[in-house]
Amino acid sequence: MEYWNKLQQTIDNLAGDPNSLAAILTKALVAILLASLIWFVMKILLVSLQKKGQQIDIIRDNQIIFRSLGKALNLLLIFGTAIYISQLFRIPILPSGLQALLVVTLAAPATRITTAILKTIENRLIDKTETQVDDVIFDLLNRFAGVIIYVVAIILALDLVGINVMPFVAGAGILGIAIGFAAKDTLSNLIAGILLIIDRPFEVGDRIEVWTAPTGSATWGDVIDIGIRATKIKTTDNIVIIIPNNEIMKRDIINYTIISAMIRVRINIGISYDADIAKAKQIILDVADQIEWIAKDPQPKVVVRAFGESSVDLQLRVWIKDARKRIHTISEVTDQVKDAFDRHQIEIPYPKRDIVVRHRPAEPPADEHLESRA
Repeated sequence: MEYWNKLQQTIDNLAGDPNSLAAILTKALVAILLASLIWFVMKILLVSLQKKGQQIDIIRDNQIIFRSLGKALNLLLIFGTAIYISQLFRIPILPSGLQALLVVTLAAPATRITTAILKTIENRLIDKTETQVDDVIFDLLNRFAGVIIYVVAIILALDLVGINVMPFVAGAGILGIAIGFAAKDTLSNLIAGILLIIDRPFEVGDRIEVWTAPTGSATWGDVIDIGIRATKIKTTDNIVIIIPNNEIMKRDIINYTIISAMIRVRINIGISYDADIAKAKQIILDVADQIEWIAKDPQPKVVVRAFGESSVDLQLRVWIKDARKRIHTISEVTDQVKDAFDRHQIEIPYPKRDIVVRHRPAEPPADEHLESRA
């Protein structure tokens, strides 16, 4: 800064009157020459830094960062020179207007640099984490980063040109309250979506219970998308159900795959009271052992649950390797147990009613009783 002041003093001495047109034009010419020199040196430095930056992944994978950075520096240099020249000519509104325009113009390269950095961080996190909810978070950041940068730039630009932004901020606050009341359901879903992303009760790909499935259709499905407003679930009937996030947060979430793909399946089987319970248990275990996706460890188990009205209620408890085969497991075990019971003559009871018909002699009429007594 001291050298710049000395240079201005030298130009003033050469031109005579510092306020003369010659002095002003000389200063403007010197400013343009210095800006050109700085631009030339800056270009050389950027090329050198870009070559050295090839060793850094975030720079090597995002050449747009250097291009955007170079554009931002060029804008600073051009607008800075223009602002200085406008001050020399003492144009009242032009310097502040150029400053405001510079702030708004810098928002574009700032947005591109921010998006590129976020994209690189996102790719690195995806490689290190198994969850897919990170995709949703970074998608939101990528969408709103540019909006936030431009809003801040416009507010700063308005302040630079002397416009009081506080009435606009107050008006925006009142408008926001009014919009909040009018769209409370939408805002509730947005807040619930953010909480789902933070709490992570389920992730994309998890199989969960669906309580709003159409009557008679599958009641569970896989999460295919977690949005800010709603979550999409594809049931085993290939039906996509879109549930507002606010509704999801109000209910119990049954997640079959959050810990692992293995779950325990309970299958109720009834036998008659005359059947051999030990033999029936062994037959059921043999059937479970033949199904390949039923885990051998923990071992299948058969327990007696209760004595029913017409049956002894057994229950087969098995662990399966894939939670998505729960219904298939129940169907397969039931089919094979029925065939095995038929071969070994073990009765599967069904409700029975014994009807007893008793014959009673007809009673004589009342007048016959009276005659016999007479």
